[in-house]
Amino acid sequence: MTGFYIIVGAIALVSWLVSNKLKSKFKHYSQVHLRNGMSGAEIAEKMLADHGINDVKVISTPGMLTDHYNPKNKTVNLSEGVYNQRNAAAAAVAAHEVGHAVQHAKAYEWLQMRSKLVPVVSVTSNFSQYLVIGGIILGAASGGTLGFYIAILGLIFMALATAFSFITLPVEYDASNRALAWLKNKNMVSQEEYKGSEDALKWAARTYLVAAIGSLAMLLYWGIRVLGSRD
Repeated sequence: MTGFYIIVGAIALVSWLVSNKLKSKFKHYSQVHLRNGMSGAEIAEKMLADHGINDVKVISTPGMLTDHYNPKNKTVNLSEGVYNQRNAAAAAVAAHEVGHAVQHAKAYEWLQMRSKLVPVVSVTSNFSQYLVIGGIILGAASGGTLGFYIAILGLIFMALATAFSFITLPVEYDASNRALAWLKNKNMVSQEEYKGSEDALKWAARTYLVAAIGSLAMLLYWGIRVLGSRD
């Protein structure tokens, strides 16, 4: 298991590095001001209008990098900086979140699948690892099968969270592709601004990729622990 701990440590380190790189990228491209002078909120509203989406509101939400699209109440939630700022980073994030609204309007299959898993994963992911660890301890203490089945239940919940992480990948990449295509086709940004928006979204997508790999690594680790305890 020493090798596995090294892998998990490496994934954690890569995740930290990618997260820091993402923050530095957004800070850098926040200095690349848009020639059209539009704010993130205005970019989002125009992209919605260009796609004929009239029932989605663009609102400001507290925090940094807290931007998201909420399909339940049809709102594009932009962090305060993105909502008000007029730069390549704000344009990229705003357009990306509207990309999710476009997915919703067009019934994009991966987004629909992800949305169905949200209520389940939001509950099960909170205690999946506790079930696995508790099951292993109970099995070791009692020698019965109850602990094993509890641990298996935890693994199932953990597998759902892992599946959710991988389903999120095409959703995020597609939203970025829609955003970049619109920014380019509508001449919303200059060549320099486009490169900044593209680079920022690439690094944002990498955070989801690392998270998915980390989730899979944890599932494999606990799966080996649980199933190995039966030998």
